[in-house]
Amino acid sequence: MKVVLRDEVPSLGRRGDICDVADGYAQNYLIPKGLAIRATRGSEREAEAMRRRREIADAAVLSEAQEMAGRLAGCSIRVVARAGEAGRLYGSVNAVNLAAAIAEQERVVLEPEMLDVPEPIKEVGTYAVAVKPHPEVATEVTVEVVAEA
Repeated sequence: MKVVLRDEVPSLGRRGDICDVADGYAQNYLIPKGLAIRATRGSEREAEAMRRRREIADAAVLSEAQEMAGRLAGCSIRVVARAGEAGRLYGSVNAVNLAAAIAEQERVVLEPEMLDVPEPIKEVGTYAVAVKPHPEVATEVTVEVVAEA
């Protein structure tokens, strides 16, 4: 059965996509939950309109991510943390701390998931952190962790 997706379904597609699925899957799951409607000529025109709106929204999100990356490219973020004599931090600096520092210092709001910090930073020093505000956009910031005076 051909259906038009009204919402994103991870294993099938995104809003506005026309998919061919098993009759039982469509009738017992997708249609009752409001995730899809049966594909007709009218619903196919509606699906085309949904896809156009989705493409416009995706382009806006991409341009916003590119602008964010442009503002962050090459910038240096300074994080102050408590540290011992040998430069070892008493806690650690993770993606949440870095996102807050970037928001405070550069006025760019990022989700912690956008920062590629493989493991928390536990020592004073300078680190390069990859920032991915969108799957197609990436940049790098320099993070300088200094001991609290």
